[in-house]
Amino acid sequence: MKPAEFLAFDLGAESGRAMLGSLSSSGQSGRLELTELHRFPNAPVRENTSLRWDIHRLWAEMQHALSIAPEELQSIGVDTWGVDFALIDAAGKLLENPYHYRDRRTDGMMDAVFEHVSRERIYSVTGVQFVPINTLYQLYSACRASPGLIERSEFLLTIPDLLNYWLTGNRCAEYTIATTTQLVDAKSRGWAFPMMEELGLPSRLFPPMVEPGVEIGRLKRAASKTLAGVPVIAPGCHDTASAVAAIALSPQSAFLSSGTWSLLGAELDAPVITPQSRDLNFSNEGGVCRTIRLLRNIAGLWLLESCRRSWSAAGRNYSHDELLDAAAREPAFESLIDPDHPSFLNPDNMPRAIAAYCGKTGQPAPQTPAACTRAILESLALDYRVALESLEQITQKRFQEIRIIGGGSRNRVLNQFTADATGRTVIAGPTEATALGNIAMQMLATGAVSSIEQARAIIERSFPTERFEPSPAQRWDVAYARFRQHIIAF
Repeated sequence: MKPAEFLAFDLGAESGRAMLGSLSSSGQSGRLELTELHRFPNAPVRENTSLRWDIHRLWAEMQHALSIAPEELQSIGVDTWGVDFALIDAAGKLLENPYHYRDRRTDGMMDAVFEHVSRERIYSVTGVQFVPINTLYQLYSACRASPGLIERSEFLLTIPDLLNYWLTGNRCAEYTIATTTQLVDAKSRGWAFPMMEELGLPSRLFPPMVEPGVEIGRLKRAASKTLAGVPVIAPGCHDTASAVAAIALSPQSAFLSSGTWSLLGAELDAPVITPQSRDLNFSNEGGVCRTIRLLRNIAGLWLLESCRRSWSAAGRNYSHDELLDAAAREPAFESLIDPDHPSFLNPDNMPRAIAAYCGKTGQPAPQTPAACTRAILESLALDYRVALESLEQITQKRFQEIRIIGGGSRNRVLNQFTADATGRTVIAGPTEATALGNIAMQMLATGAVSSIEQARAIIERSFPTERFEPSPAQRWDVAYARFRQHIIAF
């Protein structure tokens, strides 16, 4: 029997991929193979003083992938990063390139919003952590700075919703990506229209919401002549939702989606919206099959990638393996940083920003790329421990293992540091969890599997993982006390 084939578009903040999933059979003998059809970079562009996404180039890359995809696809699914959005006019035309979440237009917007609606009320409605890049603050900024543009807008679409609109001609808001906006009512699972009205935000822009696992529409001929009519499925359109959809978690397992951003949390049946979860800055984001991902967002490997770009611009090109090997040989805990400090959001030069932070906190600045890499990885591992302990406070349970997924699961040095810092077993993999979770929801939507559990079991059989056990904890405990008292308190 010919394998059933599914196409996943997985667009991250650094690159995009078109991944072909081939399901040999379902049930106990089912196996899934993953093939990369097309990979392309995703970098922001400068337009005058603003930072934007080159969305038309991304669309052209997707169309190229469609042109080389097998003609007998079962379905197509799209997932991307969260919070960013596009504005569309009455004729269906994109009004401008979408802003990048690292653009400075949200500076000061959180405080401006809180003058009208309190933090307490926003969190009680949405259950979403307070991060300046959230759609809420981006849209509030746009309404203040460009009211004419907002007036010309007919509807607002997040990035995957925009791509689904171009694929099918149908506009909707998929639930998991919608929850990243901080504009969804966590209890009703619909748009928080009353809160929008309190803030003066144009609720008319927001399209109907759909759950993950539904068919959005059929591929238009304008998008692909050869694949016209193929179903386009809403997977978890937020990449983290798709990544978590790929893995079978025990009640004692926390997940850590590791990439440009790190997201550490647990999969739950209902949101947790309490003063404690608010004060610990935890987010209730939508998961597949009516689950909730209670998580904290951490800066992630963006810091290292940004350093690599700065070093490359100075004529020093280092591979990941070269940096990791060298970092593993560096002295431990020489310099620690708070990965979530605002100075690291989008500095002109990340190594200089790290050196400045170390100077302000009375620490020696890393003198070499290896020392800088070591500082980033150790600090991330310690920040993961902070997040894990906070998660355990909120849920009143202890997590015995951490399941690391995504591109960062290849980082064996960080995996071991995470096990050592937290004192928990780390299970790493699969690397391509996001594409696999995207495909899992396509398989469920098309009837290739009967449940998400069956899809997860197939993925577990098909893609190996690696286990990391913690080393003796004393030196990490000392570093952790220093990290909490002098670094994240800075």
